[in-house]
Amino acid sequence: MELDVVKGKYQEVIDLAKAKNCRVNNVHIEGEKLLIRADAPNAEVKDALWNCAKGIDPVFADLWLDLSIDGSLPAPAPDVKSYTVVAGDSLWKIAANHLGNGALFPEIIKANPGKLKDQNSVIHPGDVLVIPNL
Repeated sequence: MELDVVKGKYQEVIDLAKAKNCRVNNVHIEGEKLLIRADAPNAEVKDALWNCAKGIDPVFADLWLDLSIDGSLPAPAPDVKSYTVVAGDSLWKIAANHLGNGALFPEIIKANPGKLKDQNSVIHPGDVLVIPNL
């Protein structure tokens, strides 16, 4: 089994591990499988890595994923998404559409300290706002 080929197949798992502050200890061929041994900062990240691997190959035919949790690793920053303001938008409307409740607009203000000061902040079409995951 060629390391570069199978590693390329599971590169998304390796990249996700690094993005989520995991310590990747080993990536090599062991027997007939690619071994990825890593420490995750918490169970949520560990589950995300498993789900990523399952999405690539649900039976793990050529992968051995050995994951442990190491609470001393820093938790990754929460995932956020961005939104580009369009004509007719308000913070209330954006919160209603993206957070499920317009009354949560203060969370958008908190997520954009350099752009929004308070509920009276003006937004313009083309402004890009961070939408937090709640």
